[in-house]
Amino acid sequence: MEMRLDYIKASPGGVKAFGNVYGYVVQSGLEDVLIDLVYLRVSQINGCAYCIDLHTRDLLKKNVAPAKLALVQAWREAEPMFSGRERAALAWAESVTRVEITRVPDDDFNAAAAVFGEKELADLTMAIGLMNAYNRLAISFRRVPDSVLAEKA
Repeated sequence: MEMRLDYIKASPGGVKAFGNVYGYVVQSGLEDVLIDLVYLRVSQINGCAYCIDLHTRDLLKKNVAPAKLALVQAWREAEPMFSGRERAALAWAESVTRVEITRVPDDDFNAAAAVFGEKELADLTMAIGLMNAYNRLAISFRRVPDSVLAEKA
């Protein structure tokens, strides 16, 4: 795979704006590992190799067990490995990411709202939206995963 366009160079202001949202999410008070698990799951749904690679490596650096990472895409069947907040965040991320299919029904909202406060849920949804946007950039312009570049070197 070869990168089609370097969107970071082409639109540094746009990338900086996304970075500001990322910075907000980081300081929002949501747990780091929870956010990275959501980023990973959103990226899995969208099939974004660059972001799957990035967030898997980030979670490994945070000492998340490889077995847990391997089961993120099947988290419902691996329930004991994920906290209640993680399960609620992953379910919400799936519903919001697949909005064209789910329409984000009241049941999904009510389940997430039972676990997260209003600010947390708004911030979590911003994080989900941000990752969906990053995925679309990386997929559209064929951003090559860092692990692939390292393998080539």
